[in-house]
Amino acid sequence: MKYDFTSLIDRHGWDALAVEAPGKDRFAPGGPREGFDVIPMWVADMNFPTVPSVPRALIRRASHPAYGYFSTRREYYDAILRWQRERNGAADLSPQHIGYENGVLGGLLSVLRVICSAGDRILVHAPTYIGFTHSVENAGYRLVYSPLYRDGEGVWRMDYADMEQKLKEQSIHAAILCSPHNPCGRVWERGELEEAMALFRKYDVFVISDEIWSDILRPGFTHIPTQSVSEDARNRTAALYAPSKTFNLAGLVGAYHIIYNDWLRDRVERESSLCHYNEMNLLSMYALIGAYSPEGEEWLAELNTVLADNVDFALGYMREHFSGVEAAMPQGTYMLFADCGGWLKDQGLRLEELERRLWDVGVTVQDGAMFRGPSHIRMNLALPLRRVQEAFERMDRYVFNRRDET
Repeated sequence: MKYDFTSLIDRHGWDALAVEAPGKDRFAPGGPREGFDVIPMWVADMNFPTVPSVPRALIRRASHPAYGYFSTRREYYDAILRWQRERNGAADLSPQHIGYENGVLGGLLSVLRVICSAGDRILVHAPTYIGFTHSVENAGYRLVYSPLYRDGEGVWRMDYADMEQKLKEQSIHAAILCSPHNPCGRVWERGELEEAMALFRKYDVFVISDEIWSDILRPGFTHIPTQSVSEDARNRTAALYAPSKTFNLAGLVGAYHIIYNDWLRDRVERESSLCHYNEMNLLSMYALIGAYSPEGEEWLAELNTVLADNVDFALGYMREHFSGVEAAMPQGTYMLFADCGGWLKDQGLRLEELERRLWDVGVTVQDGAMFRGPSHIRMNLALPLRRVQEAFERMDRYVFNRRDET
């Protein structure tokens, strides 16, 4: 491969939540026992260096010693237009449809404030990204969960009958889609999105589509933008994107919305501006320009191959070694959502006890209960393969098969 996805980068001392927060953050149950280092599999960022075009763009701009007020460069919009056109077929996208957001969750709330009143119910699928839960409920709205289910082949699916019942009986007029889905890793097919959007049209539901994971795809799968499935979907959907998951740029902050509906876009942009803090960072602008480049495209293709190999290893190891633990193959994202229900039942343990045992030996996964997966763990596989292998060997030896008590 041209790019480096095998070297272990030392993130200690460089402000990385994933390795410095265990034992300090409220979502981190504690640091590992003596003799074990942290294998960071909880925070959804990558343990790979980003594409070289990003630091080049940052260093070039930082070398100029003035960092005052600035205007958005045309290159910023050109980079998004090219990226969306070539990857997602957005041939008629123009700069007027694009608006900066400090983050996907900030953009989500700006849209909700336009289309909802305090106390309104918002439809979302379960399992659910914890960021939706916290941000929506903290803003005074109520989430209504429509459960996903796994079909006979183990693939996560939407339950359209359940969705319709809830939309109809609870007078819901806003919904959140996660596409690809976090934490389940589904890359929705066109027909699935068409059926969902037909329901939302029937009940006059506005849709916020979180498509931040749209670039992280298993080879052979294609992201279908929600706005592309019909003219109605184009006009009732606000889509949210960012380069942060794709290129490991979360610390720079910066997302963007795509809204074709003039009425909705004008009001969302007005709502986003009211706090006076939804302003682009100078360096995040250059980071996006560097990321959404031909080199970024080349790097991303290699990344997706590396992640697929990691997923294949993880699923194969689980099948062979972890009785009572199983997971659907993620078609997108680099998160694995593993159901440990059978193992927990056999052991007579609770999920939090399993999590504690994993963190004790430095395998820092996330408690899936936060994502409405009652017997699940969520783990980040965006690490060099040898580090993923080490994590699964520790899980085997010290937790799921406990051959060593030390």
